[in-house]
Amino acid sequence: MNPDQSAAGRPWNRKFLGYSMTSHRQPRLKVALQSVERFKAKLRRLFRLGRGRNLQRFIQDLTPVLRGWVNYFRLAEVKGIFEELDQWIRRKLRGLLWRQWKRVYARAKNLMKWGLSQGLAWISATNGRGPWWNAGASHMNEAFPKKYFDGLGLVTLLDQLRSLQGNLRTAVYGTVRTVV
Repeated sequence: MNPDQSAAGRPWNRKFLGYSMTSHRQPRLKVALQSVERFKAKLRRLFRLGRGRNLQRFIQDLTPVLRGWVNYFRLAEVKGIFEELDQWIRRKLRGLLWRQWKRVYARAKNLMKWGLSQGLAWISATNGRGPWWNAGASHMNEAFPKKYFDGLGLVTLLDQLRSLQGNLRTAVYGTVRTVV
């Protein structure tokens, strides 16, 4: 008998099949923190492989992984983690772009190409900070907003969850009718 799997405890301290519960009076189903960390580790490995690749093709390879994960956790009622993961994924993609540009001149040129002023582009390109910092900085968010990644075909976990839960609600309750 495995003592880790057969332990007793509060529902919000335990996980079962990747899910956990909130500690509210009316508990809600949520994704367990261990599941989120495992998913992030898997994505980190994928991002490591995507460093020298075309961003759009990398996003196409990333899409089945994202869809599969959100499909498994479609019963989750707490949606905050999906939004946080979406932000984290976009930041990782911006970091990939920053790494691909490599040199200061290429960074400044590409930032100007994507709409930053020449002064701001050069300040951003020569700031001496690393890829993770720059990926979260305002200059990268301004040059590559969410709609840029939507245009490349990046799957948004929160939107996928909402559509899956809408389909689930329709399947359980039948056609949803509105009364005017």
